[in-house]
Amino acid sequence: MKTETNRSAKKNQKNSAVLNQAQPSSPNSRKALAEPEVNQRSPEIQKFDARIRLPLGLSDKVCKQSIAALNQVLADTITLRDMYKKHHWQVSGATFYQLHLLFDKHYDEQSKIVDLLAERIQLLGGVSIAMAHDVAETTKVERVPKGREEVPVQISRLLSAHELILKEARQYARAADEAGDDGTNDLMVSDVVRTNELQVWFLAEHLAKAPLTETTDSAGTGEKSAQSAH
Repeated sequence: MKTETNRSAKKNQKNSAVLNQAQPSSPNSRKALAEPEVNQRSPEIQKFDARIRLPLGLSDKVCKQSIAALNQVLADTITLRDMYKKHHWQVSGATFYQLHLLFDKHYDEQSKIVDLLAERIQLLGGVSIAMAHDVAETTKVERVPKGREEVPVQISRLLSAHELILKEARQYARAADEAGDDGTNDLMVSDVVRTNELQVWFLAEHLAKAPLTETTDSAGTGEKSAQSAH
């Protein structure tokens, strides 16, 4: 009985100490509880090239293969997305209004793909590339100059980036299909390939040398056609 009483007394003393620590009596110490702890740093909880295991029914090898592929497409897609915003701000000329709106629309669509790619990487247990300096080191898209460029050059750069992404996305989609990673295959085909193909069409038509108000003859001499001359 005495032993139980001692245990109970020690337990009460411990609880009292904890309570006093959590609820300090002085106003200054109470204020400290509400003050944010800033400038915190610690080691990474998961290295970029490491993978955590999730019960997905896929082997570690398959997941790592898909994570590497997805991160490459992600880096290139982030670069393409940001290129669209750059051109959205800097476009000029007679087609300014149309392209200003089109570039921003494509930017929004690419942003959605970026999110889907990054989430797929995390879902597979990997770490998605995110920061601009890491993206710049990883992307295969040709670097764009800081300055402003003509519309045909802007569009040509975008088309080249689209083609690069389409080629690698199709390649990675086939590899994912063969490995049994249906989710990655579906993402590559349904979102990356189809969206990029459609955007290529909308862009490429702006480089066609079609006359705006008056047709030319078949020889391309600039003369009016027989029909329009009468």
